[in-house]
Amino acid sequence: MQVGNSLELSAVVWREEGLYVALCPELDVASQGKSVEKALRNLKEALELYLDDKDVEKPSRVDAPIVTLIKVDVSGSTSNFRA
Repeated sequence: MQVGNSLELSAVVWREEGLYVALCPELDVASQGKSVEKALRNLKEALELYLDDKDVEKPSRVDAPIVTLIKVDVSGSTSNFRA
């Protein structure tokens, strides 16, 4: 959604190898940080730099993705996954 001279975009955050990864699925831009807050700050900066590129087509309207959880059957150990 565009708000004035800004865009409202989605961010999906997860923990990976001791860092938090933040991804904007609408533009496929990602960043990381040692905390959720830092990952989101870094993602915001990466998105602003990405959108500053004159060769990048600026979206006029962005629909938020649908993010949900699904349960799948897995054989073997799942100790590293959320139950």
